[in-house]
Amino acid sequence: MPTDAAPSLPPVLRPERPPQRLLTDLVARFATRVVGAPEGVVLTGITLATADLRAGEAFVAIRGALRHGAEFARSAADAGAAAVITDEAGAHLAADAGIPIIVVDDPRALLGELSAWVYGTGPDDDLPLLFGTTGTNGKTSVSHLLEGILGQLGVVTGLSSTAERHIAGQVIVSRLTTPEASEFHALLALMRERGVEAVAVEVSAQALSRHRVDGLLFDVAAFTNLSHDHLDDYADMTEYFEAKLPLFLPDRSRRAVVSLDSASGADVVARAQVPVVTVATPVIAADPAAAAEADWVVEIRHERQDGTEFTLSGPGGRSLTTVVPVIGRHMASNAGLAIVMLLDAGYAWERLASALDGGRIDAYLPGRTQRVSGERGPAVYVDFGHSPDAFEKTLAAVRRVTPGRVLMLFGADGDRDATKRHDMGRTAVEGSDILVVTDHHPRFEDPDSIRATLLEGARRAQPDAEIHEYSPPERAIAEAVALVGEGDAILWAGPGHQDYRDIRGRRTPYSARELARRALRAAGWPVPEPQWPVPYPEDATPSSDPQRPFDSPL
Repeated sequence: MPTDAAPSLPPVLRPERPPQRLLTDLVARFATRVVGAPEGVVLTGITLATADLRAGEAFVAIRGALRHGAEFARSAADAGAAAVITDEAGAHLAADAGIPIIVVDDPRALLGELSAWVYGTGPDDDLPLLFGTTGTNGKTSVSHLLEGILGQLGVVTGLSSTAERHIAGQVIVSRLTTPEASEFHALLALMRERGVEAVAVEVSAQALSRHRVDGLLFDVAAFTNLSHDHLDDYADMTEYFEAKLPLFLPDRSRRAVVSLDSASGADVVARAQVPVVTVATPVIAADPAAAAEADWVVEIRHERQDGTEFTLSGPGGRSLTTVVPVIGRHMASNAGLAIVMLLDAGYAWERLASALDGGRIDAYLPGRTQRVSGERGPAVYVDFGHSPDAFEKTLAAVRRVTPGRVLMLFGADGDRDATKRHDMGRTAVEGSDILVVTDHHPRFEDPDSIRATLLEGARRAQPDAEIHEYSPPERAIAEAVALVGEGDAILWAGPGHQDYRDIRGRRTPYSARELARRALRAAGWPVPEPQWPVPYPEDATPSSDPQRPFDSPL
């Protein structure tokens, strides 16, 4: 039986040659007052978490939702912390830590600037080119496409996305869409050490609101689109949109590329305070006429199961035709955005055209409409999309390359934006021939209740549709495969690249991609070898217990 211990989180990475910063210099630059003696103390890093702390680092203690981080100052000191950086309330709580306490007005708001100073990764330092992409959908895809194209240009790359962190070819699973500022600056310092020349970064609205990208200046920032999501974090869509706008101010980016495919693109252009270039794909744009007037236009040429061919045209009669290696017009839009970002950063058009025109973009997009099936049998795609807009676009893409029926399999996150669940159910049933509702990350919510809301949204939209409900997802994918055949397709939306499910705070090993392969193989269909790590043994068998995916040791 599995152990009760949750899988460990991916490591926090630091530069291999830690910085050497005098605490007295930090005090002179940032402190409002000091408790203790900072003289002679050398800092070698900075962190928010005692679990990640290494000897010689500063522990930044901030007020959390329930507790103040300064309550753990003594533990930080015992682990070798060189100093505590906190606010006035934290200074009182950390008084007996026995190490210097640096008091600042707002340690959370200052974390990015502090981290940039410690690691030498601020706007005036020698850094790789930084590309930052924000928007509701497409951030991860654009980031991985940027990395792929840069690789074709011979550029040493780094990447930070929802799916993975990459450092000159090394791959590390991600913790957060955008890491905390202290972690990100340490990661950037490590990338610099390893000769990385350009870094693609996924920038969420929460990262901007929570100061995770503070202290960074992006060479090119990009906006993909805006649609219903994250209303558990923001009061309404206006507040959600406003949270993304700081990326397009001069203290965050030097220039910007904005997609006009969603109505919010024009609003970003109007509000941006840096030079802006626009790109659009009229065939999927909310306003096709406005999209056709963009600086750069993406025209879809051909859609097939192994990719989408498109032409990117722009100023001066420049044009190239290439293939993005995943299905969907929206993926061609993402690729066009990535190409224009590279052009805006200074990469020569001739160099980009030489690498791409008449060929393919050599990029791997983990869990983004990722086909996991073989040449025979139903086509099975696993995708990370978890919003109504993502469902609509991806289902339409699957429909256009599928001769038979389309089955949609999905669940919804627990303890996340519940206001979109009815629309998720509606969009899923409207875009598919067969709908299967299952579980995703229930977290601390009742999974039965989550499924009931999704089913209600679907049945309201199409009472006579073929709708099934199965739990756990291990059973759901097996039942889904049994419902389809040659020429049909399954879109399993939600889990994407993730290798765990969050069940009552426990990260349970889990891979939708591997479960889909096993379900296909059990049904007699050939499957290709996986391109991803498998988080449980090859001989593991599905369990009937939704809290325990497999009945063999992990």
